[in-house]
Amino acid sequence: MTLIKSISGIRGTIGGRVGTNLTPIDAVKFASAYGTWLKSQRNKDNYRVVVGRDARISGEMIQNLVMNTLVGLGIHVIDLGLSTTPTVEVAVPMEHADGGIILTASHNPKQWNALKLLNDKGEFLDAVEGAKILDIAESDDMQFADVDDLGKITKNDAYIDLHIDEVLDLEYVDKEAIEAAKLKVVVDGVNSTGGIAIPLLLERLGVEAVKLYCEPNGHFPHNPEPLKEHLTDLSEEVQKTRADFGIVVDPDVDRLAFMDENGEMFGEEYTLVACADHVLSKNPGNTVSNMSSTRALRDITEKHGGTYEASAVGEVNVVSLMKKNNAVIGGEGNGGIIYPKSHYGRDALVGVALFLSLLAEKKMSVSELRKTYTSYFMSKKKIALTPEIDVDAILKGMESRYANENLTTIDGVKIDFAENWVHLRKSNTEPIIRIYTEAKSQEVADALADKFISEIKEIANI
Repeated sequence: MTLIKSISGIRGTIGGRVGTNLTPIDAVKFASAYGTWLKSQRNKDNYRVVVGRDARISGEMIQNLVMNTLVGLGIHVIDLGLSTTPTVEVAVPMEHADGGIILTASHNPKQWNALKLLNDKGEFLDAVEGAKILDIAESDDMQFADVDDLGKITKNDAYIDLHIDEVLDLEYVDKEAIEAAKLKVVVDGVNSTGGIAIPLLLERLGVEAVKLYCEPNGHFPHNPEPLKEHLTDLSEEVQKTRADFGIVVDPDVDRLAFMDENGEMFGEEYTLVACADHVLSKNPGNTVSNMSSTRALRDITEKHGGTYEASAVGEVNVVSLMKKNNAVIGGEGNGGIIYPKSHYGRDALVGVALFLSLLAEKKMSVSELRKTYTSYFMSKKKIALTPEIDVDAILKGMESRYANENLTTIDGVKIDFAENWVHLRKSNTEPIIRIYTEAKSQEVADALADKFISEIKEIANI
């Protein structure tokens, strides 16, 4: 069982011992630290925090603990109940709140949950802010409110609808064209809040939604990470119902993947590529994704006359570089769309609407659309090392070995070759080096990863 304390929040498995799992005491401790940090940001009479959760079995328990801890600090809570990560992000500025907390462990299995922490813009905290909260949690330097100054909880279950309103108002979402296309789509909501939000969005867009695992009960019917090997039921349902395509999201609805009309994956990496293609065709400009994302985004950006740059891995790093480069769209290759005209956060609802708009405009099938993009293939492997091995020294050695190549070292070592690339990253929690490669065929990508694993072992003398 596990408890992971990081700058972006606290994530762990439910139950077990305090300090080694996400127990009620740990939930209260970190909610207290967040509330204390939030109150230190400005001196005012009323503080407000938006709180929402995915449909995990533990969600209601953890949410009640978190909300009442904030109440004990004198902070007023806007309770969204069952919600999505992007919906909470949108709600924070709409409510003029001081911050937000999302109770979700994203794609982790059902025994996990987490507190994801937002600032007053509805964006994830940066490293400096996150570190301050961790310090407060360890110091126990928290002061709670007197009885007359306790906060209050206000329920508001309208925000998924308000979020959908905001998506439909986006400039490049063509509701009329989508409705005219008369599409049928199968939605796998993995029995979480995507099963609420995505069908509602499709209904508003005039798309027929066939629901698969859309009951928000937290009993995930398959591994909730939206990867091909977990989606055989979706593939069968798309083919059986003769749907135009399939949609799958993770439990908190910030990752998005598509399946074509033949039950084949569109490719999670290509979710962002397709959405960027649509936006850039209307509004040429710059794009950003993280260093482990497909080169296909660079290709489509340059086709439309823009400039692509890669950030360190992590949503907060992508957002930071997007702001710096004035990117018109960006995100992560795991199916995370970040569209600044909506908000600076990964949003599957925005991604669905943009993808549907592109499909309606192109008047082609999803499989035909996929063929219009350069095909790249990825390999994702790792090598476990013994604790006494200096992982940083190994990465430095690889950097020296490939010094004459196109290197980026802001997050491990990425080597861009003419036809392919390799990205080497160390784990923050264990002695592991992750090896990501991309090439024009799966065989070449796998062979490239194996080559670098051999070189790492050579440098490490193992």
